[in-house]
Amino acid sequence: MSAPRLRYRTIEFGQTDIHVRTLRDTQQFSDDDGAALECGISAANWPIFGVIWDSGRILAELMFLHDVAGKRILEVGCGIALASLVLNQRLADITATDYHPEVAGFLDVNVSLNNGRAIPFVRADWGGGENGLGRFDLLIGSDILYEPVHVSLLAGFIERHAATRCDVVLVDPGRGHHARFSKRMVSLGFSHSQNRPAPLADLVHPFRGHVLRYNR
Repeated sequence: MSAPRLRYRTIEFGQTDIHVRTLRDTQQFSDDDGAALECGISAANWPIFGVIWDSGRILAELMFLHDVAGKRILEVGCGIALASLVLNQRLADITATDYHPEVAGFLDVNVSLNNGRAIPFVRADWGGGENGLGRFDLLIGSDILYEPVHVSLLAGFIERHAATRCDVVLVDPGRGHHARFSKRMVSLGFSHSQNRPAPLADLVHPFRGHVLRYNR
């Protein structure tokens, strides 16, 4: 099997440049050792982690401006982890998680491309047991309510890793699951609000989703 084709690009956040290596597109695939298949990740789903989606671009823009002083932050389902890379450049206390076995390698390369500090990474299963992550003051994610089953799994994962006082910021492109998820989060003691993000000039198509915010 040939190696996946890659793409290098630079994304500007104000006067800050973030350099990233991604997959060239969502047609790439490489799982010679069967690690992804063993995790239940099909060939069709394999490349999803490796490109920057509009939701991830918007989350990164939000994190470029978010108040992060003194906060322990967790990016959930990070994929290429653009938001984590932005936060790392801001010297924030950021930890990244994802389930895909290739994410850690891409994250290490991208941290090096930006001459940043190592970002702690944990390969985490939302439905799994103890993972050593602990609790966080801010949890973030983009396009992670992908299927109906993710509503309960993600809410449970957040509850296990949210500090007593905690903010959650999710960017959702509108897959139809956020209303059930918000109801579940409210039942766990979180308040909820949502808004449409400001337009970004570098997105090809207008973003139709919402920024979901939860606080307790």
